[in-house]
Amino acid sequence: MGLLSGKYGPASKLPADDVRSSQLGVGYFAGGRAAPEWLARLDAVRETLTSGGRTLAQGALSWVLARCPRTVPIPGIRTVAQADQNAAVLRQGPLTPEAMNEIARLLSGPAGAAGDERP
Repeated sequence: MGLLSGKYGPASKLPADDVRSSQLGVGYFAGGRAAPEWLARLDAVRETLTSGGRTLAQGALSWVLARCPRTVPIPGIRTVAQADQNAAVLRQGPLTPEAMNEIARLLSGPAGAAGDERP
């Protein structure tokens, strides 16, 4: 829902007609703003996701690839540049086992809830 793009922060306000402003936002957004607990999780794993020169979105896609070799991430894109950026993940490959362990460790601490390790 856009959090991993880095586009939304604590001061960002979504338009009232944006689907993320409704209850359909699955908790990532509340009251038209990015939920503080999800922003804290993102801050906790940002450095690990962006390792190797990846963007946040590329890091998230690489995380999905590392979780299961039978999974194909389907990112939402709006521009050709985003498609090109996402396609670059195929060259970068999945996150390393060390990076995956670091993300799990970071999300099990105060910034994230244990057992829910989605970036």
